[in-house]
Amino acid sequence: MGQPQQPDEAEGGSAAERPSLGVGMVGYAFMGAAHSQGWRTVGRVFDLARRPVLAAVCGRDGQAVRAAADRLGWAAAETDWRALIARDDVDLVDICTPGDSHAEIALAALAAGKHVLCEKPLANTVEEAEAMAEAAEAAAGRGQVAMVGFNYRRVPATSLARKMVAEGRIGALRHVRVTYLQDWLVDPEFPLTWRLRKETAGSGALGDLGAHIVDLAQYLVGESLVGVSALTETFVRERPLPGGATSGLSAVSSDGVGQVTVDDAALFTGRFTSGALASFEATRYATGRKNSLCIELNGEKGSLAFDLERLNELSYHDGTEPGTHAGFRRILVTEPDHPYLEAWWPPGHGLGYEHTFVHQARDLVNAIAEGSAPVPSFADGLQVQRVLAAVEESAAKNSVYTPVVV
Repeated sequence: MGQPQQPDEAEGGSAAERPSLGVGMVGYAFMGAAHSQGWRTVGRVFDLARRPVLAAVCGRDGQAVRAAADRLGWAAAETDWRALIARDDVDLVDICTPGDSHAEIALAALAAGKHVLCEKPLANTVEEAEAMAEAAEAAAGRGQVAMVGFNYRRVPATSLARKMVAEGRIGALRHVRVTYLQDWLVDPEFPLTWRLRKETAGSGALGDLGAHIVDLAQYLVGESLVGVSALTETFVRERPLPGGATSGLSAVSSDGVGQVTVDDAALFTGRFTSGALASFEATRYATGRKNSLCIELNGEKGSLAFDLERLNELSYHDGTEPGTHAGFRRILVTEPDHPYLEAWWPPGHGLGYEHTFVHQARDLVNAIAEGSAPVPSFADGLQVQRVLAAVEESAAKNSVYTPVVV
């Protein structure tokens, strides 16, 4: 069996001869580590027209960011994101910070002539997202690209599902149901991190998890949500401060706890432009669920289902087959002609979560090299932001309830 060509073996010359693409990344925690994995690996797997170079990583703590640079493979470290943007060896700014700084960094990077990759959700407010989308559109006229990091689009199985929907394999869509379940907040003693503060995170499970499933559903369906009805809840409203810190907190009690100002769970229904119905659940309180994302699409001619915990598989039911032997069947998405898999391992050798960031980097580098519009664009991120805002507005209207006494 032949092996995939490495970049320096493929037609078009060695990787070292190709124009470089200097990447500067702001933030180096969970998402920063995942993005670093993508940038380190992509040029060693895929045949790219530009050669990504990990030029510099940025963080506020000088000692910590230098250690992160060494650990994650970055050539230099900065403690001011403005200095990172100003570097001549940075062509693309990758934003992996909390949501409250996305807009400021992205707008400055675009104004400086840089390409931009911004983690989801695009911003903390619709107004910020609108400004970012407008700036990205203007920058596109100057040859710059701007993309949002919705990495679950880059799972080969979900990309295959999108292709099958577009081909009409399940016919006219009737239902979509999506859940994204985690349990890392079940312990009430878990500290009040930035993800639990509205001023930094924008929202809770809604923005953290809900943004992913809204984008994934719209991507698979190929339509936008046009209406929602929602409920949200915060189960634990006060949490201990991490290390006794109080900086930036709007509400701190004398006993070392602060208020949780975001949602812990969000439930909402929706309708797509075609009239298809959808239900969504995003929670960080599903005890026993670590990172469970499931989506199912039901159409007039069939159904598709995906489970992130089985990410190399796609379930497909062909409703046109005779009932005597019809049913869901497993598609093992590891063939070389499946999305993204032409450069990876032989069939049956599965990929993992980290590969979605490699694929994300590949698509962005290709868009830059080709001068094409990347997806999801900042306009796509804005559309998701509008859905999240509509969910919050609906939940606020539905927040008053009277318990039924039996």
